[in-house]
Amino acid sequence: MENIIKKINEVDWQDVATKMHKNGYVVVPRFLSEMECENLISMYEHTGIYRKKVIMERYRFGLGEYKYFDYPLPDIVQAIRENIYPKLVPIANLWMKMLGINKPFPNVFEKLQAECHLNNQLKPTPLLLKYGVGGFNTLHQDLYGEVYFPLQAIFMLNEPDVDYMGGELVLTQQIPRAQSKAIVLAPKKGDMVILTTHFKPTKGARGYYRVNMKHGVSEVHDGERHTLGVIFHDAQS
Repeated sequence: MENIIKKINEVDWQDVATKMHKNGYVVVPRFLSEMECENLISMYEHTGIYRKKVIMERYRFGLGEYKYFDYPLPDIVQAIRENIYPKLVPIANLWMKMLGINKPFPNVFEKLQAECHLNNQLKPTPLLLKYGVGGFNTLHQDLYGEVYFPLQAIFMLNEPDVDYMGGELVLTQQIPRAQSKAIVLAPKKGDMVILTTHFKPTKGARGYYRVNMKHGVSEVHDGERHTLGVIFHDAQS
């Protein structure tokens, strides 16, 4: 996993922070290689590495399916989770400070995980998602319990307009005293999207205030769309 760690260290994290503060999301292009994307897609059919499969339609989450990895996580997923987390902690802690929330996050992933486990959040949350024709994901936030980290990462494993049509990543941002703003992204194969799990701070006339955000996936019109989602906090048992 030295290659993944090297890629993480080569990301311009100051640029990531600037864009996260402004938008609540950022696209890091070409983070995963073609082979890494294909290997992750092939994992979807593996047995014995998942704790749960969810058919979205059953829960009115959309149309498609996803599988939560079980512990131990695949090496690439574990490396991403452990090594990206500390890069995001300064952003998360600044957000908490801006909003006057007394909730600093620990500098290393293991300590966040320990907090989750003390709160009976013991289940891993990284997942692989698969959408076919007609598939979509309703707007949502990935919280899973009282302990949650406010940033997460999504990795695109297929090429839009080649492997599938449609299936854009949709974000909504709450606008005070108005309707929500919609943001539509079409990241390419291998791109990493970092986005807020729940909210972002926005500066107003009287200081910073909290803006809630949600994310989902628009309808896939043709082909198949796979993504890897890496959420840093664990889920309740």
